[in-house]
Amino acid sequence: MRRFRAAVLRSYDGPFTVEEVALRTEPAAGEILVEIAGSGMCRTDLAVRRSAGRSPLPAVLGHEGAGVVVCTGGGSEAAISVGDHVVLSFDSCGGCRNCLGAAPAYCDSFASLNLFGGREEEPPRFTDAAGKALAPRWFGQSSFAEYALVPARNAVRVDPGLPLELLGPLGCGFLTGAGAVLNTFGAGPGDTLTVLGAGAVGLAAVMAATAAGVVTVAVDRYPQRLALAERFGAIPLPAGTAGLPGRIRRLTDGGAQYALDTTASVPLINDALQALRPTGSLGLVARLPAALSLEPGTLDRGRSIRHICEGDAVPGLLIPRLTGLWRAGRFPFDQLVRTYPLSGINEAERDCDAGRVVKPVLLPEGSNR
Repeated sequence: MRRFRAAVLRSYDGPFTVEEVALRTEPAAGEILVEIAGSGMCRTDLAVRRSAGRSPLPAVLGHEGAGVVVCTGGGSEAAISVGDHVVLSFDSCGGCRNCLGAAPAYCDSFASLNLFGGREEEPPRFTDAAGKALAPRWFGQSSFAEYALVPARNAVRVDPGLPLELLGPLGCGFLTGAGAVLNTFGAGPGDTLTVLGAGAVGLAAVMAATAAGVVTVAVDRYPQRLALAERFGAIPLPAGTAGLPGRIRRLTDGGAQYALDTTASVPLINDALQALRPTGSLGLVARLPAALSLEPGTLDRGRSIRHICEGDAVPGLLIPRLTGLWRAGRFPFDQLVRTYPLSGINEAERDCDAGRVVKPVLLPEGSNR
């Protein structure tokens, strides 16, 4: 049995508590045990509070982990070895039509594996200090902890020379924004893009767009986030600007070819659609809280709208691409990160909710990195 500390969420409206937990077994075939160096806090982690009880508690959340492999269970993912530095990404079954078609973010079992249950086991392998079961692995990780037991296919090896403690958000938030630009849209030089919401996902999209030579307009309500977007190459535009669609059309020479919404704001979504050029495409990454009512004419003339999950990414392909761009100074994601000790998880959540930080990353106190 392996005992270590983790941040446990015991109620939907209560704080995280950092406490001792236990794993009752070592990795099985196809699994690895990872010592966590850092784990990003994502809006999806915090959305558990609004999940209407569908995400089981008590649970250890966290799905942007990075760390060092300390034990493997062997099996088909033998390419991952003890001592490897890895970034952890979302879970998938590996065998459905979409997984086999290089679209693991659209796995038939995505919701059950990542959000609403996962692999339940009896007796439970993951328990609190009293021996009571914790919810199955969140996104296959539960990385708000000192260790995470994960399917090996969730892990992407990275160069040991990279700042491992900062890399976790490449497995979800930064992957989503950058992937929307580079994979879904396939945007390149001469293209135009509107990004609605300059949080972690939106700013990752801005950085990827700048690296790809795309002219980008960033819309947000926070001046400090617009300043970041401008630093990363976007044209900043306050969300409350009068005649927003017309302003975007003027800034993008007749309308943006692509738009990415990270806000789930129905008025902003309509503004973005109205600012698209004919044949333009809008991608949504945030879950809509209510029905989406579109203004008349917004989808005329070949315009389209679709949901994008995890940046349409194969993590093993996109994460190395993003670390390569970072090394070249073209994807400076580290400038969005503020680190907190794992014991400071509630402060990190408050700062995230208040917009005082773009991407919190939690560092286990026992980490030597």
